[in-house]
Amino acid sequence: MTRYEQIYEAVRRITPGKVATYGQIAKIVGRCTARMVGYAMAALPAGFRVPWQRVINHKGEISARSRGDGALRQRRLLQKEGVRFDRHGRVNLKKVRWTGPDLSGSRPEDRDLSEEEGLGWKRVRRRK
Repeated sequence: MTRYEQIYEAVRRITPGKVATYGQIAKIVGRCTARMVGYAMAALPAGFRVPWQRVINHKGEISARSRGDGALRQRRLLQKEGVRFDRHGRVNLKKVRWTGPDLSGSRPEDRDLSEEEGLGWKRVRRRK
């Protein structure tokens, strides 16, 4: 599995109505940076089934796009999932940050990804 495929697999697991930061996905994947996650999201082929809209920056904001109406589209998709934005265009990460899948009752393929392919779900810790 390539690094981008690992990123896409991690993003696919974000629960609807929740968001993850670029850095959070990078930590989950391991040996990866937030910038690489951004590049992977930008490189998604049209029609590729990855909920890219659920990845935002560490401030709880949608990162600006260099072209098109991608930021507006991302906001609308998140709002359809129930994610709320404040008047400054931020989400409350304390409320909507995805914390990773609960692997206690997970399917075998969830455990395999976590343990064998280095997706390291336990690496993401909340900052106090």
